[in-house]
Order: sequence, then C-alpha cells, then structure tokens
Amino acid sequence: MTQEPLVDYSRPPQERPGTHLVLMLHGYGSQEKDLMGLVPALPEDGFTYASMRAPDPMPGGGPGYSWYDLSGAPGGDIVPAVEGAKTATRAVTAWIEENGAEYADVTLLGFSQGMSIATSVARHKPDLVSALVGLSGFAIDSTDPFLDDAALAARSPRLPFFYGRDQEDPVITGDMVAYTLDWARDHTDVTKVLYAGMGHGVSNQEMKHVSEFLTYVLR
Repeated sequence: MTQEPLVDYSRPPQERPGTHLVLMLHGYGSQEKDLMGLVPALPEDGFTYASMRAPDPMPGGGPGYSWYDLSGAPGGDIVPAVEGAKTATRAVTAWIEENGAEYADVTLLGFSQGMSIATSVARHKPDLVSALVGLSGFAIDSTDPFLDDAALAARSPRLPFFYGRDQEDPVITGDMVAYTLDWARDHTDVTKVLYAGMGHGVSNQEMKHVSEFLTYVLR
C-alpha cells in the first residue's frame, strides 16, 4: 500500500469517537463493501465497523482485490507470499496506529486471506488490538521475526480470538488449518467453532456467535 487505503464506515465521523472499532479485512478477490453486509448481524450500540479495501487489483484485470499474491488459487502455496503479506500488514498496522486513538479499542475481523493479515497484525504488534475474529481463513506459516509470536504469547491476559470455519472448507487446505489451530492454541485465547455445511463462507449462526463474542470480550 503506497497510498491511504479506501475504508468504508458504518458511522459518520462525528459518531465514531469512543466506540469499539471493528476493522474488517475482506478475502481474496473481494472488496471493502462485501464484509459491510455482515454489519446488520453484529452489535450496533457502541460499535463502529470499518471495512478496508486490499491494496492489489486482481491479476489479469479480474474483479476485486487481494492483500498479496497467493502464487495461484486461494488455498495454494503461500510461502512465496510472505514478503507481500508483510507489506500489507505494515500498512494495516500503520493505519490503525494513525486512526485508532479516537476509539475505545480496536478489533480485527478477517475473512479468508483477510484473516491472514488480521492475525499477522496481531503477531507483528501484539498490543495493538483487543480481540481477533477469523472467518474461514488461516494464519501464515512463517517464523519470520517480523511476526513476534513470543510477545503475543506473553500477553496477559491472552488475546481473545474467535476462529470459525467449516471442517469441509474447499479452499483452505488441511495443512493451513493445522498450522492455524496449533498457532492459535499456543499464542491466543482461542474460541474455535465449526459450522457444518457452511463451505468457504459465513453463516447466520456464525454471525450470531461472533456478535456474542464481540459483546462479551469488549463489554
């Protein structure tokens, strides 16, 4: 990201100060307005929802945007994309540091590839966010020192993390899920919920649980 990212808000500027900010990061090939469709299912009173557009247009002029090159279809080998993910993570981190002070706290909600950036921000700057929500996504399998997992694990109390997925998700591969689960258990206070039949998406039941999670951890 070399320019200020495009962000869609649920509230006008004068209503945002002092609220809980939930910054939403969309998936591969999507755009900022997609996750705004979840807002009616989430708690309203005292919350501001902001959805950020990823920096990179899709290869070949396809619709939507991506946070970094996946070197293939979603669910493919993400190892070559670590540097790109770090660039996107730095930009999201900088945006939060510049804009987050007016809010009571900041939570990150990431779907699919957006979850990899949400978790990377928490790993890069463990004290920057108050909670994480990950939907049908993954954490990046990397030991790069940019991701300060030791500091994240040392947080007290540990970072609350809601992780929802379908066990039969056709996009996020088994090895990616296995790494994400191990990472979450070792470094966060994770609440893991499976939603049969949801596929690579979200469900009404999952949104109810996310709403309860946000209300509980940010009350």
